[in-house]
Amino acid sequence: MKKYIVLLKRNRNLRLLSTVQLICYFGMWFSHIGIATLLINLNAEIWMISLSAAMAFIPSVFLAIPAGVIIDKFKAYPLLMIFMVIEALSIIPLLFIDSLSYFWILQALIFIRSGIAGMHFQVEMSLLPKILNKVELKLANEIHSIIWAASYTSGMATAGIYIHHFGIKSSFIADFVLYLIGIWLLHKLSLNEDVKAKGEKVLSMIKDGIVYLKNNPFLFQLILVHAFVAVTSYDALINIMAKNQYKHILSVALVIGSMNTIRACGLILGPIFLGKFANNRNLFWLFLGQAGGILLWAFLQFNFYIGFIGMFFAGLCTSVLWSYSYTLVQMNCDKKYYGRVIAYLDMIFLGMAAITSLAIGWLYNLGLSTKTITILMALTFVFAAFFYKRVYKKYIISKYY
Repeated sequence: MKKYIVLLKRNRNLRLLSTVQLICYFGMWFSHIGIATLLINLNAEIWMISLSAAMAFIPSVFLAIPAGVIIDKFKAYPLLMIFMVIEALSIIPLLFIDSLSYFWILQALIFIRSGIAGMHFQVEMSLLPKILNKVELKLANEIHSIIWAASYTSGMATAGIYIHHFGIKSSFIADFVLYLIGIWLLHKLSLNEDVKAKGEKVLSMIKDGIVYLKNNPFLFQLILVHAFVAVTSYDALINIMAKNQYKHILSVALVIGSMNTIRACGLILGPIFLGKFANNRNLFWLFLGQAGGILLWAFLQFNFYIGFIGMFFAGLCTSVLWSYSYTLVQMNCDKKYYGRVIAYLDMIFLGMAAITSLAIGWLYNLGLSTKTITILMALTFVFAAFFYKRVYKKYIISKYY
């Protein structure tokens, strides 16, 4: 933990970006649980719940190509500021959604916010390799995963209780206020950056980025390795459990909030205790560890409270897998293509997350139990482990520490 604190103290820009992440990620979960609770309270069908969960990932699939060009063509600071303002403004219309007749408007709002948030994230992740060395980059990605998990834990827990007592609309207002604080902090950022792609035509940049990825199969396979982590997109599964098997235990908001909070505790502690073991060789075992954690959760779902044990272990390896596989992609990419490659990375990752969310709803409607669906998710990580092992044996992975 000390190494993270030292890096944050030494690098002001990383400290500001991390603080903004913590605040905005924390607020985001208020809207996230608010929307899920709203749909369940309105008796939305399973496909509506699954689609809403998937809609958080779908935008980046469609926006990846133009987003990558924008990131490589323009400076990071104005992009970060513009994107945050749009994200904040997209929260306001949520206050007026009060029936399923507005379902498609809700999907449009989720699409806009998720798409812009995805581009914001891509700008940050393409900026970090430019302002940090190799060792710092690995630590920065681990810091990001810890911040995401910490805000996830506190946000889910707080939002569940907050919505239970103060209502759904109040959660949207809280999210908006937190974004305003984030915007105020972001304007303090000080970056000295050049526009690397000045004068290049958009279509030429798009073609160049695709050709670059095509000519680097090793990099593309690392992107696929990272994408497997997206199978941990449990939102639709947890929402279904809250709507059906756990509905008599607590309110919907508290069920969703408490389950995600326990899972997030694993996400936080994972990098702290397992981060030092993350290397090229051990990534295979971390994938198998992820499979084991999810499998444990599957067999403990019969009881809401005992299931917390499984949820914790289901999250323990996730942050380490995410941060290490992300760093591998960053370190094996030429600086000229950071924006486009990161955008393609998110496109495939979030595409996998969207497919996972939709598949959960589809399989549940086919009659599969949540236990069976969870087991299938665990088996996916067994496959991912051996896929990575093949990549590891075939290519020499760049070492950066």
